[in-house]
Amino acid sequence: MIDYSVVIPTTGRESLRTLLEALDGASGPAPREIVVVDDRPSPHELPLPPCRHRIEVVFSGGRGPAAARNSGWRRARGDWIAFLDDDVVVGRDWPDRLAEDLAGLGPETAASQGRIVVPLPVDRRPTDDERGTAGLATARWITADMAYRRSVLSAVGGFDERFPRAYREDADLALRVCLAGYVIASGARTTTHPVRDSGPLASLRAQRGNADNALMRRKYGRHWRARIGEGPGRIRRHLACAAAGGLTVLFRLCHNRKAAAVTATVWAALTAEFAIARIRRGPRTGAEIGRMLVTSVLIPPAASWHRLRGQLRYRHASGPPLALLFDRDDTLIEDVPYLADPEKVRPMPGAETMLPRLRAAGVRLGIISNQSGVAKDLISPEELAAVNSRVEALLGPFDTWQVCIHDRGDGCSCRKPGPGLIRQAAHALGVATDRCVIIGDTEADVLAAEGAGARGILVPTAKTRPEEVQRAQLVARDLTEAVRLAMGVTR
Repeated sequence: MIDYSVVIPTTGRESLRTLLEALDGASGPAPREIVVVDDRPSPHELPLPPCRHRIEVVFSGGRGPAAARNSGWRRARGDWIAFLDDDVVVGRDWPDRLAEDLAGLGPETAASQGRIVVPLPVDRRPTDDERGTAGLATARWITADMAYRRSVLSAVGGFDERFPRAYREDADLALRVCLAGYVIASGARTTTHPVRDSGPLASLRAQRGNADNALMRRKYGRHWRARIGEGPGRIRRHLACAAAGGLTVLFRLCHNRKAAAVTATVWAALTAEFAIARIRRGPRTGAEIGRMLVTSVLIPPAASWHRLRGQLRYRHASGPPLALLFDRDDTLIEDVPYLADPEKVRPMPGAETMLPRLRAAGVRLGIISNQSGVAKDLISPEELAAVNSRVEALLGPFDTWQVCIHDRGDGCSCRKPGPGLIRQAAHALGVATDRCVIIGDTEADVLAAEGAGARGILVPTAKTRPEEVQRAQLVARDLTEAVRLAMGVTR
């Protein structure tokens, strides 16, 4: 029997009653409790029907769904927290299917995502609103029906409350969970998300999400969309369109008709392309075409404004590291003094498991290694290359290798504990050194990190001196804990 709680953030919509009635009538293991989080600034009576399950109402003060979900799971007591949106509908067998999805999941699996079904009209093309809702069916990591281990939510700090809307907060949490080395499973249970009429200017209001996109970029780098499984957005075209429109106005005010004509043509072309693409996919009724024409004119400047606002607001925001740099010997592979034989390469515990998960989450990986055996003529450059090739054959490719082949007295700038290897690796990866974490087994790795302005984590082995462990600020028991410590220290 699974031990789970249901958490439902709400703004008091009538659909909450429908969801609670569906949960009350469903068969299967009952939740320990249902926590309904009222996220209205001024709470009023909620549409709660009679229910055989224990329902607890908490208030989160209108701070958005991220804060509401945090309030809910921190109040709940179940080992699993099943998040449901207040406008979804679960089937009569939802608890049974949830139990089947969670049964047998290993400790490395942090969450189980339900399948979202969006009913669309069969006799016509969907409207813009309907297409937006339909995107939930294929969205990665959507929290409309997502069950998380409570222990994992505690480990990563829950939802980032800097996301004030029901947008990106679920992808951000899931990405942090994956960066910590966990897995999110896809369940077989299904939940229906009806299409709701959001009004004629819904697509314009949705542009506020571009501020949240700016926070995602700041936290996860310029390739953040690929890391959450999305294709490229339209923000660059919107910026170009808004700039062309603004320049047209400016040139007209300056009585430069020729320049104004050029920029106006660019603006008209970009606006027409955007509008036609939206109209072509829709039902092409008069009302829908009119709405697409109006909002296609308004969306580019609105999107640009919100993106600029977000970049200014979050320009100093912190986030997980963009790159992990590992010492090689006794960190990723067993230490063999002056290793020259590729057949003696043996991965350290956890390396073969954690590294593929980090790559899948989009983390840049590098190796920084002192190999003074080359300078001592104990290893040839060819033997060193063969050993490193064997490391990649067993552990997968690394985005950069930075190796110092000098001896202690050679006076080079790269040998650890100097910061040279870290700076070279960060430059090769296009990442600032303060967005890197260095993981190694000696104080030299930690000191090199400090010298480069990065964070260092010590993973002691039997060869690590006790005084080195005492002086280190961050110490992990093994490689798995070091990765989770690296990803979980900052949000």
